[in-house]
Amino acid sequence: MRLDPLKRDFSMEIFGLDFMIDESFKPFLIEINTNPCLETKCPVCMKVIPQMLENAFRVAVDPLFPPPNIWPSQKKHLAPDNVAENNRFEIIFDEIVDGPELIELYKD
Repeated sequence: MRLDPLKRDFSMEIFGLDFMIDESFKPFLIEINTNPCLETKCPVCMKVIPQMLENAFRVAVDPLFPPPNIWPSQKKHLAPDNVAENNRFEIIFDEIVDGPELIELYKD
């Protein structure tokens, strides 16, 4: 699978990661879904999914299209290093930093 082989600017995708936790509370990644379920049928999902979507849009969309209530003097708050101060995202892959090593690893 190739992620955005056309290298389009201003695109994003949300992935769903399924984990299993053993009796020692050690997490194991089971699978990654490119089309995750966003249903909010249980109390945990009702809290987690809307927050995750809000954070995703704050990180991906707000820097390009700031909300109308943001004054020019407040736009510094939306700088890439400060985007959505309350978001809980962590970058796990940066194509510029990690890409060459990954290409070399899977070259054959």
